[in-house]
Amino acid sequence: MIERLILSNSDTKRIVITVPRIVAILFVIFQGLGMLSYPGGTINDQSTSGYSFTSNFFSDMGAYKARNGEPNYLSMIFFSISLMFVGVSFTLYYLALPIIFGKNRINYYLSWVGTIFAFFGSICLIGTGLTPTDLVFDIHVFFANNIFHSFLITSFFYSIVIFNSKIFKKRYAIGYAIFFISILLYVGVLQYGPSVNSGQSELVFQVVSQKLIVIVFFFTVVHQTFGLENVNLEKNNYQKADLKQ
Repeated sequence: MIERLILSNSDTKRIVITVPRIVAILFVIFQGLGMLSYPGGTINDQSTSGYSFTSNFFSDMGAYKARNGEPNYLSMIFFSISLMFVGVSFTLYYLALPIIFGKNRINYYLSWVGTIFAFFGSICLIGTGLTPTDLVFDIHVFFANNIFHSFLITSFFYSIVIFNSKIFKKRYAIGYAIFFISILLYVGVLQYGPSVNSGQSELVFQVVSQKLIVIVFFFTVVHQTFGLENVNLEKNNYQKADLKQ
């Protein structure tokens, strides 16, 4: 199996614990640098200066030009690098999980369903970072929206897997269930929420909703790494992993 080939040449603990934590920190740093270097402008007001946490989407940092018309190269680079880091690390992370849950055959197959959608979601993360919204808007929106559509399915299946697993405490299943509900609500906002062009309050609602789901997203992944610390991750013991009491 592909995941065994990858894990046979990698340190599993680093893939599922250390790397996600480091990448979460790097994401915050690079996004912060991107915000600081963003020239200015929002959808509804091109005259603003700098990045507005409540009026600029993350994708504004990934544009070739800022909304005020100025070059946006530096912010675009920070934005792209951060999403590529996340996309690659999530690919490895979710490839490792099925074999960790391999003791239970049903959980193994359910986790693979979740991983397949996580793999597509990871591709969408990278695609979002590489498609400036002002140059290829439709492709960018396709990638950006399908991050959440993909991880909605991933979170659903992994909520079941973790709840049925004996190697995780139930609080981690509850955490993943909250993750699923949060993404479900955000997908509802994407589909049925107010248009950002309707006014400033509608723009703020959409922007803040995006910020909140991203925070929940990374908090969930980091939270799960603490559960994985209690799992025996030695290569010869995936089938015998058990909770440390």
